[in-house]
Amino acid sequence: YQRRVREAVVSTQSTGGLVVEKAPARPHYPILNLDGEVVGEVTSGSPSPCTGQNIAMGYVDIGYIKNGTPLQVQVRKKVFPATKVAMPFVPTQYYVERK
Repeated sequence: YQRRVREAVVSTQSTGGLVVEKAPARPHYPILNLDGEVVGEVTSGSPSPCTGQNIAMGYVDIGYIKNGTPLQVQVRKKVFPATKVAMPFVPTQYYVERK
């Protein structure tokens, strides 16, 4: 059992973030490569008022984790373009006292 879990963890990795065009992605929607093959799954997603775009996080196969990788997300029965982006979606602006 532990070997199967370890192999599953090694073969997938968190995408960090996805910017999805048009429709917001929700949990458990499939993430597809450009050939339409399922390469991952959305863990959370919603419209972002700060960026003005639909954003999502999820897990994809290890070959698709590079920033800028074009992907697709299936929202209900339609497929929408998505791009892998770095986290955080919005840069932090809180004050850090220097020592």
